[in-house]
Amino acid sequence: MRIVDIKEKAVSIKSTISNAYIDFSKMNVSVVAVVTDVVRDGKPVIGYGFNSNGRYAPSGMLHDRFIPRLRDAKPAELLNDAGTNFDPHRIWDVLMKGEKPGGHGERSVAVGTLDMAIWDAVAKIEEKPLYQLLADWYGNGTPDEQVFVYAAGGYYQPGKGLQELQDEMRNYLDMGYSVVKMKIGGSSLDEDLRRIEAVLKVVPDGGSLAVDANGRFDLPTAIDYAKKLEPYNLFWYEEAGDPLDYQLQNELANYYKNPMATGENLFSMQDARNLIRYGGMRSDRDYLQFDCALSYGLVEYMRILDMLKEYSWSPRRCIPHGGHQMSLNIAAGLGLGGNESYPGVFEPFGGFADNIPIEHGYVKLPDIPGVGFEAKADLIELMRTVAK
Repeated sequence: MRIVDIKEKAVSIKSTISNAYIDFSKMNVSVVAVVTDVVRDGKPVIGYGFNSNGRYAPSGMLHDRFIPRLRDAKPAELLNDAGTNFDPHRIWDVLMKGEKPGGHGERSVAVGTLDMAIWDAVAKIEEKPLYQLLADWYGNGTPDEQVFVYAAGGYYQPGKGLQELQDEMRNYLDMGYSVVKMKIGGSSLDEDLRRIEAVLKVVPDGGSLAVDANGRFDLPTAIDYAKKLEPYNLFWYEEAGDPLDYQLQNELANYYKNPMATGENLFSMQDARNLIRYGGMRSDRDYLQFDCALSYGLVEYMRILDMLKEYSWSPRRCIPHGGHQMSLNIAAGLGLGGNESYPGVFEPFGGFADNIPIEHGYVKLPDIPGVGFEAKADLIELMRTVAK
């Protein structure tokens, strides 16, 4: 059992949208294909992976460091004890050989991209959906039948006024979502409040709307927003300040009693643990948004979940960033609280399986081996071009 080839391609997902910090005019992602010599249904098993939006394609690191390490490893170093499948944990150790601790930077994105492809291949070899494999190996054998998802949108965009913002949010509700999210921090506080109040006119109530500042605010600004947002009783107030400014997050909790969310830009178990230790996050109401595709993959995500248990946090408080099928599988298989969704944005990477609708804010997963990329026609078509 061997990995016979590993290929990578940077794919553009550029658009005219922007959040409070960046625009997406030059955004791209890496797509990888890990080709094995294992045959299922008469074809070699190929595992696919990609990195989440918001971080650029880590092509250089993949080709300079991580793919060569995987290619140079002895086959036995990559397999489980029985030699019947690849071992993602051992492969993670191979990828990280020679890497010093700390300074996680963008290397976590490169490793997370490969890790996704490895898990896709492993589940395909086992001939199980990844969510079922995770439930069998690490849970009680019974995955969640459906997963809560919310529609992330409400970006700033040229020519997009209040009417267009309202139309966008109505469309998400019509698609079956029960919670929508919009960006804040890219305008003045007064303008953002007008935008929020416009959306509140079309959603059922404040609990159907989350807002996301993308780390834009200093503490005084974060507090100013908190005081104005609190009466709306929103679903959550997300990433008010820099993701590594744990003191800001801690202090903000003194001014905002309703749920907050952060964590999508923390890329290791150690950084996640520092958030729990020092960030003032409240396990009875706040949400954690760690994204496996940006943070060294599922192997590291399981370390994060183990750490959270030590601090008495339920995995149901985790709703990962990214809006991709990998996190959806993790949510169903390991019992998380839900997953982000990007309807109509960052295509073809955003969204889930074709022909499985969103119903009352929940989505089911396809019953096919692997992550389920083959159930999303435009995505698997692109991925197969990388494997050629």
